[in-house]
Amino acid sequence: MLPTGTYRVQVRPEFPLKTTAELADYLADLGVSHLYTAPLLAATPGSEHGYDVVDHTQVSPALGGADGLRSLSAALSGAGLGLVVDIVPNHAGIAVPSANPTWWDVLRRGRESEYADFYDIDWSRGRLLIPTLADSPDALDDLSVEDGELRYFDKRFPIADGTGEGTPREVHDRQHYELVNWTRGDSELNYRRFFAIVDLAGLRVEDPKVFDATHAEILRWVNEGLVQGIRVDHPDGLRDPGAYFERLHRAAPETWLVVEKILEPGEEMPDWPVAGTTGYDALAEVGGVFVDPGTEAFFDTLQHHLTGGETSWPDLVHETKLHAATTLLAAELARMARLAPDIEGAPRALAELAACFPVYRSYLPFGSRHLARARAEAGRRRPQLIPALDQLTARLRNPDDELAARFQQYTGAVMAKGVEDTAFYRWTRFTARNEVGNDPADFGVSPDRFHDANDERRRKWPEAMTTLSTHDTKRSEDVRARLAVLSEVPGDWTEVVRRWVRTAPLPDPALAHLVWQAAVGAWPISRERLQAYALKAGKEAANSTSWTKPDEEFEAALRAMVDRIYDDPALNSEVDGFAASITPPGWANSLGQKLVQLTMPGVPDVYQGTELWDYSLVDPDNRRPVDFGARRELLARIDDGWLPPVDETGAAKLLVTSRALRLRRQRPELFTSYRPVFGEGRVGDHVLAFDRGGAVTVTTRLPVGLSRHGGWGDTTVSLDGHSWTEVFTNTSYGGNRLSVAELLQTYPVALLVKEK
Repeated sequence: MLPTGTYRVQVRPEFPLKTTAELADYLADLGVSHLYTAPLLAATPGSEHGYDVVDHTQVSPALGGADGLRSLSAALSGAGLGLVVDIVPNHAGIAVPSANPTWWDVLRRGRESEYADFYDIDWSRGRLLIPTLADSPDALDDLSVEDGELRYFDKRFPIADGTGEGTPREVHDRQHYELVNWTRGDSELNYRRFFAIVDLAGLRVEDPKVFDATHAEILRWVNEGLVQGIRVDHPDGLRDPGAYFERLHRAAPETWLVVEKILEPGEEMPDWPVAGTTGYDALAEVGGVFVDPGTEAFFDTLQHHLTGGETSWPDLVHETKLHAATTLLAAELARMARLAPDIEGAPRALAELAACFPVYRSYLPFGSRHLARARAEAGRRRPQLIPALDQLTARLRNPDDELAARFQQYTGAVMAKGVEDTAFYRWTRFTARNEVGNDPADFGVSPDRFHDANDERRRKWPEAMTTLSTHDTKRSEDVRARLAVLSEVPGDWTEVVRRWVRTAPLPDPALAHLVWQAAVGAWPISRERLQAYALKAGKEAANSTSWTKPDEEFEAALRAMVDRIYDDPALNSEVDGFAASITPPGWANSLGQKLVQLTMPGVPDVYQGTELWDYSLVDPDNRRPVDFGARRELLARIDDGWLPPVDETGAAKLLVTSRALRLRRQRPELFTSYRPVFGEGRVGDHVLAFDRGGAVTVTTRLPVGLSRHGGWGDTTVSLDGHSWTEVFTNTSYGGNRLSVAELLQTYPVALLVKEK
């Protein structure tokens, strides 16, 4: 059964499967067809997210185990709902070795372990490097042998048979692994990992035996009818994603498969046997069309005034990607370089190619043009490397070359660490556009471009997921919708933020601009949440402090800046007043982008809690508990006939969400085509509308500008002369031309259904 709408829940120990099952009736009332969960396999003890799977043979006991999954499936089935699960084929959790039986066996037996080829390990070094010790030359003195195990404080490691005699150091030196200073991991690690996380070891899922072992439990869920859809996490880490999806599709041919593939603007996805991506491309388009593209120059000027910097986005990305390629991912770079010992300058040239790679990765032979672009740009930036670049490129375009396979896995990690986790926190011109799947230099999206993208999605990937918020977005959809208002009031924003940075100074002006945008975008936000966000942002940007080399003096200044927002009455009042001024148009943007996402081509996903206003920042802020009781009560009131106002409760968003989802579930035949609908009249360009084949979405675009023009006036939209029912207000309309002022009298959005 193809989903008509999904609802993402972060199932975790504090919100286990039993509690999730209790949502079934609410989700059915909301209008989704499927619950979509975070990973359910056994994860590292204490895991809050489930992406660090340690045992592929069982449902996580911490979530409720097999009984919990059966109960969830029964509850969903009873409510007429299906289940989509998140799976993690690329890596496994190894932070607690004793929790992962396959990793424990590899540590104990080394190359003799039946799981030695389970993980992507370079055994040429000899011992398996485990970077876990303190940054001290005497750290090994803290080892002990207890209960037949090697212990380092609370960390436990196995001891190989026949090697347990002698001092702890002597025992350690006989093992198949070597415990070393934690700082050596990035440069010396000899197993592939997820990005730069040493606690997540890469799996060789390209091996059929590994695929079978890591997917048997998941496929059992599918075969028993417990699961109808699968979301595949991080396919770019896999050696051969295309072959993986072919194998998964053969094993589960009737299952809806979606891929967490991040496409850069304009990039196409390979023709894999999947329904499509998880929707970051749609997120970028929907968010961009509610931004005023005409004010980009104002924000360029403001950025220059605040930071004094002249660095362009492409140059910043090159800098941060090259840093990630040569430091955070130095071990991966060295492993590749060993495959090209005859090429002088291979390490530098490989890093330069990765820094210049325009997308996350290629899937050879698909995407070889991206390698050609990277070669041209790398040669322009580093002409002295041209001989090495040419030699390497000849090999990197060959899908059968081991170097090409590893380079493809490497470029995705370089992009993620260099751009998402660094450049997004340094380039702070207009952070509504600093989002996964988007290019922040792409300031806004024109309606024509938006309609073209939608038409292409309908033709090529009509069953792909669409989304506005996920557990990985840098800020929630409602924060971005409110920040989009800044593009309509650039002069006002320039005036206040220039004053604020003088009132509460910070020696890193780009970071200060980021924090101020977070503050007004999420206001009213607690001091604790904003402090936590500011500190994480500072460490990610790694300009003035970092995760590995914290600068206590700077972090104290950062805390002082945030404290000033709350402790200075005049500043607090001004921030509160400015946030209040952009909140109502932000609500209009929120309702507009939500309705667009719920009705555009694709299968819409709603991230937990976002059916009301949700002003969350980056994780872990976006994993805070959701008050489902309040949502149930509001939905019941709406179902009793209440037309909620557009106010701070967010009930209007719940109305829009539930009615759009219900219509898609009940009448899918209304959503089979796509035709742009244009506003006619003096302010017609403030209408963003489209007809899906009997369901017409009408939204308000750039509400501040519309207000300056005095409202809708005589603006109309032309339909086909049928009678129409507006879903949110249950009002009937007829005729060829509908007055937009009348149509949007109650809400800034409308959903029209052709009457039978």
